[in-house]
Amino acid sequence: MIFKQINHFVYSLLKPNDIRRIFIMKKIAVLLSGCGVFDGTEIHESVLTLLSLSKAGAQYQCFAPDINQMHVVNHFTGEVDKTATRNVLVESARIARGEVKATTELDITDFDALVILGGFGAAKNLCNFATNGSECEVNPLVTDFINEFILAKKPVGFICIAPMMIPRLYGHGAKGTIGNDVDTVAAFNLMGGHHQAATVHDIVVDEANKIVSTPAYMLAGNIAEAHSGIEKLVAKVLELAK
Repeated sequence: MIFKQINHFVYSLLKPNDIRRIFIMKKIAVLLSGCGVFDGTEIHESVLTLLSLSKAGAQYQCFAPDINQMHVVNHFTGEVDKTATRNVLVESARIARGEVKATTELDITDFDALVILGGFGAAKNLCNFATNGSECEVNPLVTDFINEFILAKKPVGFICIAPMMIPRLYGHGAKGTIGNDVDTVAAFNLMGGHHQAATVHDIVVDEANKIVSTPAYMLAGNIAEAHSGIEKLVAKVLELAK
């Protein structure tokens, strides 16, 4: 009887949202940028991230901006198809098996954290780092989406080239890594970020801003190497989401 009274007292102190979090697994938003390493999301990184989240007992929902890709690349020849246009949200549905939402559909109260995948789409579609370097800007739809997590002080994981958005989103001194590429590191620091070199197996954590980043295919020579850092990133993001 005494234990029932204690439990009733404890639950009386909790808000409904706190009670929900006790019994329901963490829910993570995953931001995609199309489908395919050269003009969209890196598919291996996507699968490894979703697998790591699932194995850790987390739910996830994929999102993507409803915009056109910068261009379309033939992944067999490596050539740009100048006659084709593709939509980032529509292409992202290939990875998400159709279960993807536009960034404008986000309800931040439903999510505990965000993970942003790499691939050139992060540098071409989510922002324009691929063409503008350190003068890049993040797409307004993407900025609005990620800022929801920043303002709510929820952790965000950045994979591969996606960390190049960190300085633009978080401001001066925010920490992150893209590995060790000299020119990319220089651009990151020039934008006001604080870059930390890392191996493919490492993660870099900015505790103050709740940012986690890992190089993945910026350095990975194979899928197993990419998995090493991604799995650690997912684990840390979930830890910070407590």
